[in-house]
Amino acid sequence: MELYVHIPFCIRKCNYCDFLSFPSCEEEREAYVEALCQEIIESGKMALDQKLRSIFIGGGTPSILTIGQMRRILSCVRENFQMEEQIEISMEANPGTLNEEKLKAYHDMGINRLSIGLQSTEDDCLKMLGRIHNFDQFKENYQWAREAGFQNVNIDIMSALPGQTISSYKKTLETVLAFEPEHISSYSLILEEGTPFYEDDNLIAQLPDEDSERTMYEMTQELLMQKGYHRYEISNYSKEGKECIHNLGYWDDVPYLGVGLGASSYWRGCRFSNERDLSTYIKKPFIPPEEREDFQKLSLEEKMEEYMFLGLRKRSGVSISGFSQKYGVSMEEIFGKVIDRYKKIKLLEEKEDRLYLTDAGIDVSNHIFCEFLIK
Repeated sequence: MELYVHIPFCIRKCNYCDFLSFPSCEEEREAYVEALCQEIIESGKMALDQKLRSIFIGGGTPSILTIGQMRRILSCVRENFQMEEQIEISMEANPGTLNEEKLKAYHDMGINRLSIGLQSTEDDCLKMLGRIHNFDQFKENYQWAREAGFQNVNIDIMSALPGQTISSYKKTLETVLAFEPEHISSYSLILEEGTPFYEDDNLIAQLPDEDSERTMYEMTQELLMQKGYHRYEISNYSKEGKECIHNLGYWDDVPYLGVGLGASSYWRGCRFSNERDLSTYIKKPFIPPEEREDFQKLSLEEKMEEYMFLGLRKRSGVSISGFSQKYGVSMEEIFGKVIDRYKKIKLLEEKEDRLYLTDAGIDVSNHIFCEFLIK
C-alpha cells in the first residue's frame, strides 16, 4: 500500500495553479500539523495488516513547514504504519523555502526522494508564472540537496507557456539535463478555470501556437532519450531504476490512503476524500470513510475501467493475462471492440501479453481513455 500526505500551504499561489493550496500563517500551520497527526493515527488503524511501500508528501509546498513539524509528521507515520524495508519517501519542495539545514534534516529523517519545482530556467518566465524563486536560487538549492546526500532528485518543468519559444524551451531542457537529475517530470500548461492565467486574455494571446507546442512536446522526448532517460509514463522520464514508485502505484491499482486536507484515497475497492475546508478539517480531521459524502464503492465494471485507463498511462501498458486473473473475464470479452479499433489505426499495440499506447496513441490518450468507459 501507499500513503499520500497533503500539505496545502504555500508562500504565494502560482498563477496557473488550481491545486488545493493557499498561503497561511504560523498558527494555522501548527494547528494543521496537529490535526494531520491525529488523522494519521486513525488512518493507521485501517491498515494494520498492510505495509507501506511508499510515502509521498505533496502540496502546496511541504518545505514551507519547519524541520520540527516535518519530523513530527514522519515520526507519527512510523509509529502508526508498518513500512517495507526499502520504502520510497518522496517530498515535494520549492526553491525559496529551502536551506542547507532543512535539506540535511530531511535526508536524516529518511526522506530519500526529492521533487523540486523549477518549471523554467528563464527568470522572466518564472516571474510571469508567479513563482517565488529565480533560477539562481534553484541552482543553489539543488547543490545543497546533493551535498545533503540526496541521490534521487526529480525536477519539474513546464512547456507551452505564454511567451515561451521553441528555442527558450530547448534551453530550459538542455540546462536541466546538465544537472543530471534522476527523474524529470515535464508538463504542458493547461489553463484551469479559476486561475489568474485563465482570466488573463493578454497572457492567453501569448501562448505558443499548436505547431510550436507540438514541437516542444516532441523535443522533450527526443532530448531526454538521447541523455538516457526513458519515458515510463505520459509526463514522466527517469534514468533506469529511478521511476517514482509512488506514482507507478496509482497506475498499477495499488491501494493508497490519503491524509490531509482534501486528500483522496483508494482503499478496499472504495474511493473517498477528505474535507477541503481548513478550519473544519482542523476541528475534525478524521471521519470514517463510509460516512463521507463522496464515499464510493467501485463496481466490477468501474474497477475494470480504471485498470485500463490508468494502466495505459504507462509506456509498458497493461497485462492482458493480469486482467483476466484479476477480474475472472478476458480483456477481449469486455473491451475487444475498442482494442481492435485502435490497433487497426496503430494507436494501440499488443506484444508479449502487454497492451500499450503507441507514440501516436499517447498524443490522443485522453480520447482513447474515454473509450474504455463501459457504456
